[in-house]
Amino acid sequence: MRLTTKGRFAVTAMIDLALREGDGPVTLAGIADRQKISLSYLEQLFGKLRRHKLVTSVRGPGGGYCLARVDDEITVADIIRAVDEPLDATQCGGKQNCHDEHRCMTHDLWTNLNKRMYEYLHSVRLGDLVRQQREKAGEKVMQDRRGERDSVRPIAASA
Repeated sequence: MRLTTKGRFAVTAMIDLALREGDGPVTLAGIADRQKISLSYLEQLFGKLRRHKLVTSVRGPGGGYCLARVDDEITVADIIRAVDEPLDATQCGGKQNCHDEHRCMTHDLWTNLNKRMYEYLHSVRLGDLVRQQREKAGEKVMQDRRGERDSVRPIAASA
């Protein structure tokens, strides 16, 4: 089983987009800069995401990308499937010819793993990942505020 950078970057970029789309269309250059992903690579990924109707593009000044659906209607499996990322732990691609043109002894194990991976990724919604990121950002703000409060101590009056 392998999930390549194509799938990882697509999910990361979609989270970035969903976090910021309330301010209007999000540019790929902005995503590329924040996430340290090549702009040309993002252009390829977003072409596929657009063809699968997960994002829409807005042309012209102030243009960029927006989600085509509400983030809770997009699953991680949708994103990975859109960028042609294969989720297959078998050596044979499901053709059952993995061992000298015959089915190998562990074929069912890997096939079941494929099903479970897909079920899990289908159960995780983009909205869940966005809320997770917002919660983490809120925790960081609270930690930073506590740190500031703890570091500011009243100066004792000298007699």
